[in-house]
Order: sequence, then structure tokens, then C-alpha cells
Amino acid sequence: MINIKLTVDSVKPFVSEDQINNFQDKISAAHQALFEKTAAGNEFLGWVNLPSSIEESFLDELLAQAKTIAQKAEVYVVIGIGGSYLGARAVIEALQHHFSQMLTGKFNSVEGYAVPQIIYAGQNISEDYLVDLMQILEHKDYAVSVISKSGTTTEPALAFRLIKNHLEKKYGKAEAANRIIAITDEKRGALKTLADKEGYKTFVVPDDVGGRYSVLTPVGLLPIAIAGFDIKKLVTGAKEMEAFLKSNTSIETNPAMLYAAVRNALNFQGKLTEILVNYEPRLYFLSEWWKQLYGESEGKIGKGIFPASVSNTSDLHSMGQYIQEGPRTIFETVLSVENSHQTISIPRDDENLDGLNYLCNKSITEVNQAAEEATRQAHIDGGVPNLRISMPKINEENLGQLLYFFEFACGLSGYTLGVNPFDQPGVEAYKKNMFAILGKPSY
Repeated sequence: MINIKLTVDSVKPFVSEDQINNFQDKISAAHQALFEKTAAGNEFLGWVNLPSSIEESFLDELLAQAKTIAQKAEVYVVIGIGGSYLGARAVIEALQHHFSQMLTGKFNSVEGYAVPQIIYAGQNISEDYLVDLMQILEHKDYAVSVISKSGTTTEPALAFRLIKNHLEKKYGKAEAANRIIAITDEKRGALKTLADKEGYKTFVVPDDVGGRYSVLTPVGLLPIAIAGFDIKKLVTGAKEMEAFLKSNTSIETNPAMLYAAVRNALNFQGKLTEILVNYEPRLYFLSEWWKQLYGESEGKIGKGIFPASVSNTSDLHSMGQYIQEGPRTIFETVLSVENSHQTISIPRDDENLDGLNYLCNKSITEVNQAAEEATRQAHIDGGVPNLRISMPKINEENLGQLLYFFEFACGLSGYTLGVNPFDQPGVEAYKKNMFAILGKPSY
């Protein structure tokens, strides 16, 4: 059953149904090209049928590895940048307790054993961050996964060099090797060479899956499993969405096609920025993952919708003014969660100095949903088109559906826009300048 729903009624004042439906032919061609792997970037389309190709035995292997790590580590460090860590972090932070770092004795959601705290490295080049991290690791039993196809990407390579050195000093070289998992290329690259030499446990990043589409490979699945969440349900959700999107080939019945069509129709009308809006703090890193997915996929050859995000209601007190009355070049896609996991009612206060007694006995979710609807109405009245993507509840299966929905819609949208959604040539520009500044040989 597909739980992710897309509603676009609120964009109709800004683009007509005819303007949206005019994209049917282009998006149908893109749909066919994705599943038949015939268009630009087709060497990186392994993610398209990835959910349906994942075998139960492979997930069992990842879960067994997660349990092994949990038996020896209080802390698990995920070393990676961009898609090599954002997908895992998006899912983990969507599912975990908001104050997980304050908790002790967190448990696997399926088998009930204690799980490590997940922390991240290699996503920046901050000396203070790395020094603080090393201070924490000095006093914790820990293990790491280092995620890189090449092993030479500067940020994770720097972090791994420091952490590897610390591990070997703390545990000795042999035990350090038992605490390192390399998620890398199957046959080549610096990290693969090192892993073979040192005897690290390895998992493969498939050649035909780019980093930003890799959350359903060991890149994302292993850290999510180590964090204690149900990767089988996550994959099931993605598999359900894959089958649904494959079997529906019109804008009317396929929400990914509709999303891609509406985005392109709005862009054609001068809406150059899409803001992904959430009303749940646990979806913050889902927004960060989405920004990388769409920004890196579409922003090229002078084209692309700029992906931004806000976390409401907090950002209504900062970005809200700009969205309401700033340049009318933006549209919003609201991630709407229909049900919370827990309920707390607003109590009555006899003095009522804060004036909130009118909310007595309402749940916090009711208030949050009222804020969401009120904001939607205000922004539409202010000239901001709104799309709504809803899910009944945040859980593994629904997140699996949502991740695949966004991935597939991104491929459709990029092809419709006229770009290759699966390369990122512009990423190399800053690297060349940085290498030259730092004096790297041949630069």
C-alpha cells in the first residue's frame, strides 16, 4: 500500500492543468528512459531497480554485522560526505529519539540489543570539530565505517587518516582493523587497496549507483542497521514505491511524474526556488538529503530549480517574512506528517497569564497542524504556490517510500529540464583551486 500522497490543488491558481499536462510527453519519455536505462547518465541508473533487487540474505548479512559492531562499540563513527552520509543520517535522525545523545541503553527496534550512538565525521574540514571528536573518542569504545568509492575525497580521507591513527594507538593495529568497515568500490581505488592490505571488512558501493542515490546500498543501510532500525521495512517501502511508479505511466496516476511536471511548469513561470518545508524537527536531515539530491542533479548548464528548506514553525519567525512578502520567485513543497507517535494534551492554568486556556485539552499535534494549514493559506494568498506531500506517520516503511519517490521524481524532473541528473561536473571546480592553493603536486 502506498502511503505517500502528493496534493497539488494549491498550485492551480498559478499554473493550469493544461500547463502541467503539457509535460506528459517529455515525462513519459523520461519514465521510459529511466526504467530502460537509455538516456544520459544511464551508467548510473542502478538505483532504479535497486529495491526490488536487494535479497533478504544480504539484509541479514548487514544486520549480523550491525550486531557484531554493537557488541564492541558504544559509539559508531560514520565517515563520509554528501550522499555518503546524508541518506543514512536523514533516516536515522527521522527515526531516533530527539534527545538520543542524552539516553543510555538504546535498543535495536527488532532484536532488542543495545546499540551504539551514531556520530559523523568527514563531512567538513573543521579543525575544532575534529579535535572535539577525538577528545570524545579517547574515552569511548568505538568503531567506524569509512565510505568513499575512491578513498581520496579530501574531507573523509582527512577524517579517516586521523581516526585510523587514533584507533591503532588505542587498540593496536590488529584490533583497530576489526573495528573498521570500508564501504567502497568493489575492485579499485585507494580505500579498496588499503582495506585489502589491512584486512578490513568491506561492503561494495555499486559502480552504477551515484552517491546521492546510494541510501539503499550499504552506504545507508549499514549505519541505519547499526543505529537499531528496521532496514527490511525501509527496503520494503522503497520496493513498494518502485513497483507503483513503474506500473503507472501518466501524470494523473503517478505522483512522481506529477511532481516533476508541476516543478517544471512552475519553473517555466519564473518560480526558480523550491522550499521544502517540514513541521517535524526529526525531518531536518531529510531536507538536507533532498537538497543535495536535487541541487547536484539539476543545477548545471545554467539550469535548475534552487532547492532550499525551512523547519517550521521555528523558521516562520525568521524566513517566514521573506516567504510571505519577498520576491515571488519561490514555491513550497510541504512535508506533512498526519500523526505523531505520542500524545500530550495542553493543561489548564487557572491564572491563564499566557492566554492559552482556549487550547485546553487539545494535543500539540492539533496546534502544529493548525499552524501548517494557516501558513499554507497565508503563503498561497501571498503568491506562493504550495504542493503537499503527506505520510500517515514517520516510520521505516514510509521513509522507504518517500526516499524512492524523491529519487525517481528527481530523475524525471532532470531529464524534463534537459540536463543529465546523474553527473556533477561542477563539483570538481573548487577541488582544483583548493589543491593548487595547498600545493598538491601537478596542481
